[in-house]
Amino acid sequence: MTAPGAFERGTDGPRVILVGVDGSSTSLRAAAYAAGLARRQRSRLVAVHVAEAAPPMAGWVPAAQAVVREAAAEVDAELRREILAAAEQLGIEVDYRSVHGDPVAEISRIADALPADAVLVGASEQAGHRVIGSVAVRLVRMGHWPVTVVP
Repeated sequence: MTAPGAFERGTDGPRVILVGVDGSSTSLRAAAYAAGLARRQRSRLVAVHVAEAAPPMAGWVPAAQAVVREAAAEVDAELRREILAAAEQLGIEVDYRSVHGDPVAEISRIADALPADAVLVGASEQAGHRVIGSVAVRLVRMGHWPVTVVP
């Protein structure tokens, strides 16, 4: 028998894992990694898709905001289908959540509310994020939870 509070291989680890998904190849790899980790650790997996608001210039083009909303809804529906199908194939449960807003703010809010033991995201594929900071870098800097960035 193991002493109370002692580390026991295979039973300690994250109980709630949050993974941010946006449809990029790196976020899908992060989701696959998170699913495997959740399966091995018997953890709860929460997948979060954050739809960002339409860019301000979209207001200059008639019906552009409607097109942006429709595209975001299509991405969300496809992600939901893919993630739930993969989870079923792996034999794990996943709580899929879709929200609107700033990805860092929303992932942080949900991770704090759960509370999440680990946050996983894909590395940014956008060159400009090297200067202004990607979602991953901003989450790491917050320092609330361990953040794993999947390439």
